This record gives sequence, structure tokens and C-alpha cells, in this order.
Amino acid sequence: MSTLLIVIIFLALVFDYINGFHDAANSIATIVSTKVLTPFQAVVWAAFFNFVAFFIFTDHAIANTIAKTVQSEFITLPVVLSGIIAAIIWNLLTWWYGIPSSSSHTLIGGFAGAAIAHAINMKGFIGISEIIYDKKVIQIVMFILLAPLIGMFMSIIITIITVNRNVWLRIGIIIVATIGTVMLFNHFQQVKIGDNLAKFYEVGDLKEAAKTNPAIQKKLEHAQYNLTEAKKIAQDYNKVGGAEITNRIIAAGLVDDVVYTRLKTMVGNVYMLDSLEKKAAKDPIYQPLVDSLNQITNKAVPALRLYPSRPNEEVADSVALALNMNTSDKKALLAGLNTFNTKAALEKQIVKADNRVLRYGFIGLAIIFILAYIYVDVIREPNALRTAGMFKKLQLISSAAFSISHGGNDAQKVMGIIAAALVAEGQIADLKDMPNWVPLACYSAIALGTMSGGWKIIKTMGTKITKVTPLEGVVAETSGAITLFVTEQMGIPVSTTHTITGAIMGVGATKRLSAVRWGVTINLLWAWLLTIPVSAVLAALIFYFVHFILGL
Repeated sequence: MSTLLIVIIFLALVFDYINGFHDAANSIATIVSTKVLTPFQAVVWAAFFNFVAFFIFTDHAIANTIAKTVQSEFITLPVVLSGIIAAIIWNLLTWWYGIPSSSSHTLIGGFAGAAIAHAINMKGFIGISEIIYDKKVIQIVMFILLAPLIGMFMSIIITIITVNRNVWLRIGIIIVATIGTVMLFNHFQQVKIGDNLAKFYEVGDLKEAAKTNPAIQKKLEHAQYNLTEAKKIAQDYNKVGGAEITNRIIAAGLVDDVVYTRLKTMVGNVYMLDSLEKKAAKDPIYQPLVDSLNQITNKAVPALRLYPSRPNEEVADSVALALNMNTSDKKALLAGLNTFNTKAALEKQIVKADNRVLRYGFIGLAIIFILAYIYVDVIREPNALRTAGMFKKLQLISSAAFSISHGGNDAQKVMGIIAAALVAEGQIADLKDMPNWVPLACYSAIALGTMSGGWKIIKTMGTKITKVTPLEGVVAETSGAITLFVTEQMGIPVSTTHTITGAIMGVGATKRLSAVRWGVTINLLWAWLLTIPVSAVLAALIFYFVHFILGL
């Protein structure tokens, strides 16, 4: 691992830490302003649940989106470094002036801006779509407006339900809404299982390769057939679990091609073929060597057919004999065979789409609300004081849910940047190979940052937009949490700041439109819209400084 990569990882975690205290106000502003918890208690509470998200979010869909915002050709360590430095600067500036801007969009803008500067330096002025995945960026930009609107809409609906005087109607609506939400998340799970299976079969890569190489078409069609059949088997996931689904897919012979392709790749990597292919993509001088090594590894295919019916030592001996391998290369191949486990890789891709924890969480949340309403409105005689006390207690739960969604949403963005740097350095081949220490470090950093607090922004979020009561705090946090959970499942990196701001505006607007200080809101909107372009320009300037002055 190079010194520059270590510096990038360190700065990325610094950014994650800053993101924590920058966005701490989003998690605790309402619970502090309603005096349910003191500021110190609130940051400890929020930080704890930021870290709990590490155990809940395993698919890392947002990290994948961030890592693949920029075309891989233009992702280099100086690009990642420049993007992170720009993001840190903008985050600190907005924190200092108490502006609740989006840390997420700061990071995305910085990454894209540095990549564009690098592309211009390499090839001159070319189309933006050749540098960044414009569909992903357009989607992210759209949610600058959609995220607060969704948060606002949900908070208005939940407020109307909550203030309804008929307790049984209220409970009925909660039950119907919970069933609908659980069904929606079950749908998300099946979609993500399909997406993860597509990654396992490398359908996307084969489609790209088939555009320039017609010989790949037959392989692509076979992979698509295997994918279709595997997705049919995966429909029973909730009934039998990931291990059984994996066994059924393997028993159906749907992974045989993948096994031999990856075994052949393993042989090629003994000769550093993967690294040479990346170099050849940037410099044609390496292509003849790549072609030569491909011809050599093709000779290994008959010998690899012994796997897995024979011991790994026999397979390694056969391949070594076919390719005339020296002793050290044979040892490297045997080491790879000993750790090669297609079944484990397939099961991991399937299981990481599992969102049953979230579904059970929604059911548990609904049960808590229903029991609270029954206790206050049916068992005990309802009065304003008792209702206010109930909502103060419920706010502990809603703020915990929001902190979990905040941690799961924002920590993944830094994971995506670190993964992009690891790929650029050649430490890993793809995001799916991301080592476990990356998510652990990112969730820890954002939790520690939240512990540090962000008191300047709390004032804006908790008092300047609208005055928030315990009931409204519960509504805003619940609305924000649901919005973030949904967008995380969709793999869309939205802003926690935008979402909770929209939710707070929604609860204010249900009282009366004048309860929301729209002047403050318009100023926030300008900050949101400027974040990506300002971060991009700042990152581009930093890239040129890094490139021309420091020579990186």
C-alpha cells in the first residue's frame, strides 16, 4: 500500500469524522430543541445508533453508486485525493457559518470535479458523459429537490394520521401503512438479489465487452440465461434462506461457467494479467504482452476441468505441467485454489441483499406506536400532558431510527471513495472485494464525529426553520428515517440534511404555512444547489495544484 493511498484513506476518514459532527445536528436537533435529551446525551445517543448501522446495512448499494460515479479510466489516487480535500474544505466552511449543506453532495461534487480536471489534462475538452456516469449524477442532482419534498410529504401525512382523534382509525392506518412498507422492502430485497446475481455473473461487464467484441455475445447470452434461472430459484429466499438458494443454483449447474472463468482468471493473475490489462487500457504498448498471456492461460482450461473433483494439489500440478510453470508460480496458484470458494462468493452476494432487519424494525416500530396510543387514549383517560409525555418517550425511538439511517446512508459514501482509491491502486479488483476494515472504520469515524457535535447547525435546524414540539419531532425523525431507508435500498445517495430539513418543514406547514420561515428555507436551498458545482470547481483547482505543483 503506497504512502499516497494511506494519506487518502486517512483524509477520507477525517472527512467521515467531519461529516459526523457536521450532520450531528440533523440527528439531534429536534430531540434537543424539544428538551427530551440534553445536548451531551443526544450526541451519545445518536453516535451509538450511527454505529449500530454497521450491523444492519450489508449490501453497500450507496457505496457502489459513489465509487462508480466516475468512469474508471479517470479514477486515480490524485483525483480521489483532490476530491476529498475539496469536500473537507467546503464542509468546514459551511459548518463554520452554520449552513446545513450536504456532506454527501460535497463529496460527489469534489470527486466529479477532480475527475473532469484530470480528463481535460489527459485528453483535452471531451464530453462529460465520457468522464462521469451522467445518469447517476442526474439522479443524485434530482434528489437534491426530491429528498426534502419526499421528507416533507411523508411528515405531512404522518402528522395528519397522528393528530386524528379516532384512535382506532389511526391504528388501522398504521397497520395498513406498515404492511405496505414491509411489502415494498421485500420487493427491494428481491430486486437487489437480482442485481447482486447479475454482478456475480458479470452480465454488465459482458454487455460492455460485447459492444466491441462480437465473440463475447454467446458468452453473454449464456450468462443472461443463467441469471434468469438463478433469479427464479431466488424467489424462495424468504422461505429457505441464502444457503439453500445457493445450493439449488449450484445443483442446477448454473455456476459452472463462472467457476472455470474465475479459475482461468486466477491462473492469469499468477502472471499479473489483471494488472497488465489495466495498463494496456491506458497504454497500448502492454497489449502484445496481454495477448501472449491470454494464449498461455487458455492452455490451462483442460487441466482446470479437474476442479473440484480432484484435490487442489492435483489441479495445481496439472496446470503447472500444461503451462510449464516454475515452482513459485505453482505455489501461488495452489494458494489461490485453497482459498477459492465460488459457493461462499455466491451466497455472500445473495445474503447481503437481505433487509429483514429493516422489515422487522418497521413492524416493531408500528407495534410500539400502537401500544402507546392504546395506553394513552384507551386505557388511560387522554389529556394533553400525558400525550406530550408519550411523544417525548417516542422521540427516543424515532431519533434512534433516524440516526441508524443517517449512519447507514452517509458512512457508505466514504466507503465508496475509499473503495475507488483501492481499485485505482490495484489493491482490489472491484467494490465487492472491499475488505471488512473499510466499513468498520467508516462507521466508527462517523460515530466519533457525531459525538463531537455540531452545535452551530443545531440552532438552524432546531429553531430557525420552525419551532418543534415532541410530537412534531417524532414525526420529522420518523419521516426522515423512512425516506433514508427507502433511498438506501434504492442505492441513491441522498442528503441526510435535505431530508430532515424537508421533514421539519412538513410538520411546520401542517400547522400553518406561516409557521415555516421560508426565507431561511430559500437560503438553505441556494446552499444545496451550489454545493456540487462549488465543490467540483474547488476540487478541480486542487487537482491542478496537486498535479503541477506537487507532481502527483
